[in-house]
Amino acid sequence: MAKACEKKAVRRLKRRTLSLKKRREGFSPVEFGLRKEEAIKEAQRCLSLRECESCDICSFLCPDLCITRDEKTGEVLIDLDYCKGCGICASVCPKGAIEMMLEEGRVSKPGEYESL
Repeated sequence: MAKACEKKAVRRLKRRTLSLKKRREGFSPVEFGLRKEEAIKEAQRCLSLRECESCDICSFLCPDLCITRDEKTGEVLIDLDYCKGCGICASVCPKGAIEMMLEEGRVSKPGEYESL
């Protein structure tokens, strides 16, 4: 679920623009949009696709103190014996890396976990 904190800066793509000579010739757009491949790279740079970045917000806000980090591997651990399933960790995770799920054999009540 988590990895060691290895945040690497990724630069934004340089936007393609119209040359100064062409700008003086008419009223064409000065900046061009992103190509499909460029848009995908830019979206991946921004969203990081639901990977935990080891920010520890979930462990700071857990009322049961059941979210910890393994000192050797850096992995985030959730002690399900103490977790009451309030969903605070899932709602505050900026990457959406924590997902609330019902335990097997348990019947959900109307509206339970829908807002998470």
